[in-house]
Amino acid sequence: MSSSLSRLQSPSAVQCALAEFSSLGRTAFLARYGFGKSRDFLVRNPANGELCDSKAIVGSAYGFQYPGEGPLNSSDFSGGEATVVPKLQSLGFEVVRIGEDWSQQEVDATVAAYFEMLLLEAKQEKFYKSERNEALRQILTARSKASVELKHQNISAVLHGMDLPFISGYKPRGNSQLLLRKVVQKFILDNGDLVGHVVDALEEVKAPGEKQFRAVLVDAPAIELVMQVQSGAPRIRLPRKIDFAAKDRANRQLGRIGEQWVLGYEQQRLQDAGLADLFQRVDWVSDRLGDGAGYDILSYDSAEKPRYIEVKTTNGAHTSAFIISRNELEFSQESGDAFHLYRVFQFRAAPKLYMLHGDVSKQLHLEPIDYRASFRRVAA
Repeated sequence: MSSSLSRLQSPSAVQCALAEFSSLGRTAFLARYGFGKSRDFLVRNPANGELCDSKAIVGSAYGFQYPGEGPLNSSDFSGGEATVVPKLQSLGFEVVRIGEDWSQQEVDATVAAYFEMLLLEAKQEKFYKSERNEALRQILTARSKASVELKHQNISAVLHGMDLPFISGYKPRGNSQLLLRKVVQKFILDNGDLVGHVVDALEEVKAPGEKQFRAVLVDAPAIELVMQVQSGAPRIRLPRKIDFAAKDRANRQLGRIGEQWVLGYEQQRLQDAGLADLFQRVDWVSDRLGDGAGYDILSYDSAEKPRYIEVKTTNGAHTSAFIISRNELEFSQESGDAFHLYRVFQFRAAPKLYMLHGDVSKQLHLEPIDYRASFRRVAA
């Protein structure tokens, strides 16, 4: 904690800052002191229950205690759990992690509303998020539209962490409260049929309505750091029928139509590169020989430079997990830069893909999920 921040010792100064926050309003207050919105923590004004941006309140309060020096700037000190939070708590104020002040009833209602939308999206039935947000807020306790959207993003993050599909319009956002995680897990366990319907609907095989292969290439997702589960803690085990990544792998029809789409993409790529004649040499290996080669399609970057393509297709989102076999992993290591993993996602709606080149073990977090059982042991 900075020496300046440690000098803030006046609860009345903090209360003055909270009163000014209420008087000016959030936007004007933050603009006046040059702070952004808090990402993680809010402090509650005991006078009216309003939640205020914690770091901005501390910076302003310093100016109330030391008017000759003026308020602290955002760059004068760091915010968060190690600095601002203990300071405010030591002065007797309640600090709330964003999203954690929701009641059990509010969280239950929000999770149920989220899964209603998720099922509609999976079935490709039209709905309006703004209308459902407004309807949900009618049964919540003075929640803003933004706070409900954030809670939906938190639910997406929980589902994403469980390798389950989530609403594409609500990008996963972490820092969700423990209560929310428990409610989502309980909902899934209590409503296995509904979640199964979501996964089954997303598995439905439909070729894209408009075959277009330009402007579909995107960057691969960055590896996300997540909190490690505490050692010895019980693990939530979900029914296998809603293992989304495993169902993608087992869906042969989806895999085949995804590979057909990639063949069209390769034809377009080679044509754009002035190598249209090389498409005559492209070989759909998995269709001709079956699985086992370590890749699905043999294409080319030049007449002398092959491109070995393994295709992974899903109707799910950009960051959906997928399964890669030991054979495919080893082939990616043996083939080096010639190996390309094409991850095709959002296939049913508007196909996009990203590519991983070379040894995929250096670009993915790989978790062993199965074992081959036999009565033979390799000698030492």
